[in-house]
Amino acid sequence: MRLYFLILLLLCSHVAASQSLAELEKQLDSLLRKEEKSEVVLGVGYGNNPAYGSKTTNFELPIILKTFVSPSLSYYHKSGFYAGVSAYYLFNSLNKPWFEWDLTAGYDYTKNKNFLTGISYTHYEFTDSSDVPTTPITNELFAYFYYRKWWVQPGVSLDYGWGKDALEGNHTKETFRGNDFNFIAALRHPFIFNAVMSRRDVVLFTPSVNFTMGTANYYSNLKAFQYVTRSPKLKQVKKHPGKELNFEDHSNFEARAIDVTLNLSYFIGRLNLAPSFTVFKPFSGTEQNIMSYFTARMAYSF
Repeated sequence: MRLYFLILLLLCSHVAASQSLAELEKQLDSLLRKEEKSEVVLGVGYGNNPAYGSKTTNFELPIILKTFVSPSLSYYHKSGFYAGVSAYYLFNSLNKPWFEWDLTAGYDYTKNKNFLTGISYTHYEFTDSSDVPTTPITNELFAYFYYRKWWVQPGVSLDYGWGKDALEGNHTKETFRGNDFNFIAALRHPFIFNAVMSRRDVVLFTPSVNFTMGTANYYSNLKAFQYVTRSPKLKQVKKHPGKELNFEDHSNFEARAIDVTLNLSYFIGRLNLAPSFTVFKPFSGTEQNIMSYFTARMAYSF
Protein backbone atom coordinates (compact mmCIF):
# COMPACT_ATOMS: atom_id res chain seq x y z
CA MET A 1 0.00 0.00 0.00
CA ARG A 2 1.42 3.32 -1.03
CA LEU A 3 1.42 5.83 1.81
CA TYR A 4 2.18 9.15 0.15
CA PHE A 5 -1.08 10.64 1.45
CA LEU A 6 0.47 11.30 4.88
CA ILE A 7 2.68 14.03 3.42
CA LEU A 8 -0.22 16.47 3.36
CA LEU A 9 -1.45 16.17 6.96
CA LEU A 10 -3.25 19.51 6.61
CA LEU A 11 -2.76 21.68 9.63
CA CYS A 12 -1.76 18.45 11.29
CA SER A 13 2.02 18.66 11.28
CA HIS A 14 4.50 19.97 8.79
CA VAL A 15 6.74 17.46 7.05
CA ALA A 16 9.83 18.56 8.94
CA ALA A 17 8.05 17.72 12.19
CA SER A 18 6.53 14.43 11.13
CA GLN A 19 7.29 11.14 9.46
CA SER A 20 7.28 11.82 5.73
CA LEU A 21 5.01 9.87 3.45
CA ALA A 22 7.87 8.91 1.25
CA GLU A 23 9.73 7.27 4.08
CA LEU A 24 6.63 5.57 5.40
CA GLU A 25 6.03 4.10 2.00
CA LYS A 26 9.52 2.67 1.73
CA GLN A 27 9.54 1.21 5.21
CA LEU A 28 6.05 -0.23 5.20
CA ASP A 29 6.09 -1.49 1.62
CA SER A 30 9.21 -3.40 2.53
CA LEU A 31 7.74 -4.60 5.80
CA LEU A 32 4.47 -5.77 4.27
CA ARG A 33 6.09 -6.88 1.00
CA LYS A 34 3.60 -5.01 -1.13
CA GLU A 35 4.33 -4.00 -4.71
CA GLU A 36 4.36 -0.38 -5.76
CA LYS A 37 1.22 0.77 -7.47
CA SER A 38 -0.71 3.93 -8.24
CA GLU A 39 -3.53 4.81 -5.87
CA VAL A 40 -6.36 7.22 -5.15
CA VAL A 41 -6.55 8.31 -1.50
CA LEU A 42 -9.64 9.72 0.21
CA GLY A 43 -8.93 11.45 3.53
CA VAL A 44 -10.33 13.68 6.24
CA GLY A 45 -8.34 15.78 8.70
CA TYR A 46 -9.13 17.48 12.01
CA GLY A 47 -7.49 20.52 13.53
CA ASN A 48 -7.81 24.12 14.64
CA ASN A 49 -7.51 27.30 12.58
CA PRO A 50 -6.87 30.91 13.72
CA ALA A 51 -10.10 32.91 13.41
CA TYR A 52 -11.83 36.04 14.67
CA GLY A 53 -14.23 35.52 17.57
CA SER A 54 -16.71 38.34 16.95
CA LYS A 55 -19.54 38.72 14.45
CA THR A 56 -17.58 41.46 12.74
CA THR A 57 -13.86 41.48 12.02
CA ASN A 58 -12.51 43.11 15.17
CA PHE A 59 -8.76 43.66 14.91
CA GLU A 60 -8.56 44.75 18.55
CA LEU A 61 -9.47 41.29 19.88
CA PRO A 62 -7.08 38.32 20.00
CA ILE A 63 -7.46 35.72 17.31
CA ILE A 64 -8.98 32.50 18.68
CA LEU A 65 -8.87 28.89 17.47
CA LYS A 66 -11.85 27.28 15.75
CA THR A 67 -12.17 23.61 14.90
CA PHE A 68 -12.18 22.54 11.25
CA VAL A 69 -12.49 19.32 9.27
CA SER A 70 -10.70 18.90 5.97
CA PRO A 71 -11.83 16.36 3.36
CA SER A 72 -9.25 15.63 0.65
CA LEU A 73 -8.87 13.61 -2.53
CA SER A 74 -5.41 12.74 -3.92
CA TYR A 75 -3.85 10.64 -6.66
CA TYR A 76 -0.40 9.10 -6.19
CA HIS A 77 1.43 7.60 -9.15
CA LYS A 78 3.91 4.79 -8.55
CA SER A 79 6.65 6.95 -10.11
CA GLY A 80 6.48 9.35 -7.13
CA PHE A 81 4.36 12.14 -8.64
CA TYR A 82 1.13 13.10 -6.89
CA ALA A 83 -1.65 15.70 -6.99
CA GLY A 84 -4.58 16.47 -4.72
CA VAL A 85 -7.27 18.86 -3.60
CA SER A 86 -8.37 19.68 -0.03
CA ALA A 87 -11.22 21.75 1.38
CA TYR A 88 -11.71 23.18 4.87
CA TYR A 89 -14.95 23.50 6.82
CA LEU A 90 -14.87 25.76 9.89
CA PHE A 91 -17.22 24.97 12.79
CA ASN A 92 -18.98 27.86 14.58
CA SER A 93 -18.16 30.11 11.65
CA LEU A 94 -19.69 33.56 11.45
CA ASN A 95 -19.57 33.73 7.66
CA LYS A 96 -18.80 31.14 4.99
CA PRO A 97 -17.87 27.83 6.70
CA TRP A 98 -16.02 26.49 3.62
CA PHE A 99 -13.24 29.03 3.97
CA GLU A 100 -10.33 27.47 2.06
CA TRP A 101 -9.43 25.21 -0.89
CA ASP A 102 -5.92 23.84 -1.54
CA LEU A 103 -4.52 22.48 -4.81
CA THR A 104 -1.24 20.56 -4.48
CA ALA A 105 1.16 18.79 -6.83
CA GLY A 106 4.56 17.29 -6.02
CA TYR A 107 7.14 14.55 -6.33
CA ASP A 108 8.81 12.26 -3.74
CA TYR A 109 12.02 10.38 -4.50
CA THR A 110 12.22 7.23 -2.36
CA LYS A 111 14.34 4.81 -4.40
CA ASN A 112 17.60 5.36 -2.50
CA LYS A 113 17.84 3.55 0.85
CA ASN A 114 20.21 6.17 2.30
CA PHE A 115 18.15 9.31 1.69
CA LEU A 116 14.83 10.62 0.50
CA THR A 117 13.79 13.95 -0.88
CA GLY A 118 10.83 15.68 -2.45
CA ILE A 119 9.28 18.93 -3.61
CA SER A 120 5.71 20.21 -3.76
CA TYR A 121 3.72 23.24 -4.87
CA THR A 122 0.44 24.30 -3.23
CA HIS A 123 -2.01 27.01 -4.26
CA TYR A 124 -4.29 28.30 -1.49
CA GLU A 125 -7.70 29.65 -2.48
CA PHE A 126 -9.49 31.54 0.30
CA THR A 127 -13.15 32.53 0.30
CA ASP A 128 -14.22 36.02 1.33
CA SER A 129 -14.78 35.08 4.96
CA SER A 130 -14.71 37.44 7.93
CA ASP A 131 -13.71 34.52 10.19
CA VAL A 132 -10.19 34.04 8.82
CA PRO A 133 -7.42 36.68 8.79
CA THR A 134 -6.64 38.15 5.39
CA THR A 135 -3.30 37.22 3.84
CA PRO A 136 -1.51 37.76 0.54
CA ILE A 137 0.26 34.37 0.86
CA THR A 138 -1.57 32.12 -1.62
CA ASN A 139 1.30 30.04 -3.06
CA GLU A 140 3.82 27.71 -1.42
CA LEU A 141 6.93 25.91 -2.64
CA PHE A 142 8.19 23.29 -0.19
CA ALA A 143 11.26 21.02 -0.48
CA TYR A 144 12.74 18.51 1.97
CA PHE A 145 15.72 16.16 2.33
CA TYR A 146 16.30 13.41 4.91
CA TYR A 147 19.39 11.30 5.47
CA ARG A 148 18.14 7.97 6.85
CA LYS A 149 21.22 5.78 7.09
CA TRP A 150 21.82 6.75 10.74
CA TRP A 151 19.67 5.67 13.67
CA VAL A 152 18.83 9.33 14.33
CA GLN A 153 17.78 10.76 10.98
CA PRO A 154 18.66 14.42 10.25
CA GLY A 155 16.56 16.40 7.82
CA VAL A 156 16.24 19.89 6.37
CA SER A 157 13.31 21.63 4.70
CA LEU A 158 12.88 24.88 2.80
CA ASP A 159 9.51 26.59 2.74
CA TYR A 160 8.75 29.67 0.58
CA GLY A 161 5.37 31.36 0.32
CA TRP A 162 4.31 34.30 -1.85
CA GLY A 163 1.28 36.01 -3.30
CA LYS A 164 -0.55 39.27 -3.78
CA ASP A 165 -3.75 40.93 -2.67
CA ALA A 166 -5.78 43.81 -4.07
CA LEU A 167 -6.08 46.74 -1.64
CA GLU A 168 -8.91 49.17 -2.33
CA GLY A 169 -8.87 52.66 -0.90
CA ASN A 170 -10.63 55.93 -1.71
CA HIS A 171 -11.29 55.46 -5.44
CA THR A 172 -7.93 53.69 -5.75
CA LYS A 173 -6.85 50.10 -6.10
CA GLU A 174 -3.36 48.91 -5.21
CA THR A 175 -1.81 45.46 -5.62
CA PHE A 176 0.05 44.44 -2.49
CA ARG A 177 2.65 41.64 -2.68
CA GLY A 178 4.05 39.63 0.22
CA ASN A 179 6.30 36.66 0.91
CA ASP A 180 7.76 34.57 3.74
CA PHE A 181 10.69 32.13 3.79
CA ASN A 182 11.60 29.49 6.38
CA PHE A 183 14.32 26.90 7.02
CA ILE A 184 13.61 23.85 9.19
CA ALA A 185 16.16 21.47 10.71
CA ALA A 186 14.91 18.18 12.16
CA LEU A 187 16.09 15.08 14.03
CA ARG A 188 13.86 12.00 14.28
CA HIS A 189 13.69 8.24 14.52
CA PRO A 190 10.78 6.00 13.44
CA PHE A 191 9.76 2.96 15.51
CA ILE A 192 7.78 0.27 13.67
CA PHE A 193 5.60 -2.35 15.41
CA ASN A 194 4.07 -5.12 13.33
CA ALA A 195 0.92 -7.17 14.10
CA VAL A 196 -0.08 -5.13 17.15
CA MET A 197 -3.81 -5.92 17.23
CA SER A 198 -4.11 -8.16 14.17
CA ARG A 199 -1.93 -9.88 11.61
CA ARG A 200 -2.62 -7.13 9.09
CA ASP A 201 -1.80 -3.99 11.05
CA VAL A 202 1.31 -1.87 11.56
CA VAL A 203 1.99 0.94 14.06
CA LEU A 204 4.58 3.59 13.27
CA PHE A 205 5.66 5.92 16.10
CA THR A 206 7.94 8.82 15.18
CA PRO A 207 9.21 11.34 17.77
CA SER A 208 11.07 14.33 16.35
CA VAL A 209 12.73 17.58 17.40
CA ASN A 210 12.50 20.50 14.98
CA PHE A 211 14.05 23.95 14.84
CA THR A 212 12.56 26.64 12.57
CA MET A 213 14.20 29.85 11.36
CA GLY A 214 12.70 32.37 8.98
CA THR A 215 10.30 35.27 8.56
CA ALA A 216 6.73 35.56 9.84
CA ASN A 217 5.31 38.66 8.23
CA TYR A 218 1.85 37.34 7.42
CA TYR A 219 -0.77 34.91 8.57
CA SER A 220 -0.51 31.84 6.33
CA ASN A 221 -0.99 28.09 6.08
CA LEU A 222 2.60 27.38 5.09
CA LYS A 223 3.94 24.09 6.45
CA ALA A 224 6.56 25.93 8.51
CA PHE A 225 3.79 28.02 10.10
CA GLN A 226 1.69 25.15 11.33
CA TYR A 227 2.33 25.70 15.02
CA VAL A 228 3.29 29.37 15.36
CA THR A 229 0.02 30.64 13.86
CA ARG A 230 -1.90 28.65 16.45
CA SER A 231 -0.95 31.10 19.18
CA PRO A 232 -4.23 32.36 20.71
CA LYS A 233 -2.69 35.82 21.01
CA LEU A 234 -1.67 36.28 17.39
CA LYS A 235 -3.32 39.64 16.79
CA GLN A 236 -0.73 42.06 15.41
CA VAL A 237 -2.04 43.92 12.35
CA LYS A 238 -0.88 46.72 10.08
CA LYS A 239 -3.16 49.01 8.13
CA HIS A 240 -3.24 49.53 4.40
CA PRO A 241 -5.59 51.83 2.45
CA GLY A 242 -9.11 50.40 2.84
CA LYS A 243 -7.98 47.06 4.23
CA GLU A 244 -6.13 45.46 7.09
CA LEU A 245 -3.80 42.50 6.74
CA ASN A 246 -2.70 40.26 9.56
CA PHE A 247 0.99 40.58 10.43
CA GLU A 248 3.26 39.42 13.19
CA ASP A 249 5.46 42.04 14.79
CA HIS A 250 8.71 41.25 13.00
CA SER A 251 10.08 40.70 9.51
CA ASN A 252 13.72 39.67 9.95
CA PHE A 253 15.02 36.18 9.23
CA GLU A 254 15.48 34.84 12.75
CA ALA A 255 14.97 31.87 15.05
CA ARG A 256 11.23 31.33 15.26
CA ALA A 257 10.52 28.20 17.30
CA ILE A 258 11.59 24.80 18.53
CA ASP A 259 9.15 21.92 18.91
CA VAL A 260 8.86 18.28 19.94
CA THR A 261 6.34 16.32 17.90
CA LEU A 262 4.96 12.83 18.51
CA ASN A 263 3.39 11.23 15.43
CA LEU A 264 1.49 7.95 15.62
CA SER A 265 0.31 6.19 12.46
CA TYR A 266 -1.85 3.06 12.58
CA PHE A 267 -2.23 1.06 9.36
CA ILE A 268 -4.65 -1.79 8.83
CA GLY A 269 -5.32 -2.86 5.28
CA ARG A 270 -6.05 0.25 3.23
CA LEU A 271 -7.05 2.35 6.24
CA ASN A 272 -4.68 4.72 8.07
CA LEU A 273 -5.28 6.66 11.31
CA ALA A 274 -2.70 9.32 12.15
CA PRO A 275 -2.97 11.42 15.34
CA SER A 276 -0.19 13.89 16.18
CA PHE A 277 0.73 15.97 19.23
CA THR A 278 3.16 18.91 19.25
CA VAL A 279 4.67 20.96 22.08
CA PHE A 280 6.49 24.09 20.93
CA LYS A 281 8.15 27.26 22.19
CA PRO A 282 8.16 30.34 19.94
CA PHE A 283 11.25 32.56 19.99
CA SER A 284 9.65 35.55 18.26
CA GLY A 285 6.35 37.38 18.21
CA THR A 286 4.21 38.66 21.05
CA GLU A 287 3.45 35.26 22.59
CA GLN A 288 6.48 33.15 23.62
CA ASN A 289 5.06 30.78 26.22
CA ILE A 290 5.23 27.01 25.72
CA MET A 291 2.13 25.84 23.84
CA SER A 292 0.78 22.65 22.31
CA TYR A 293 -1.79 21.35 19.85
CA PHE A 294 -3.33 18.08 18.70
CA THR A 295 -4.36 17.07 15.20
CA ALA A 296 -5.52 13.89 13.49
CA ARG A 297 -6.15 12.45 10.05
CA MET A 298 -7.90 9.39 8.61
CA ALA A 299 -7.32 8.16 5.05
CA TYR A 300 -8.38 5.26 2.86
CA SER A 301 -6.62 4.19 -0.34
CA PHE A 302 -8.21 2.64 -3.43
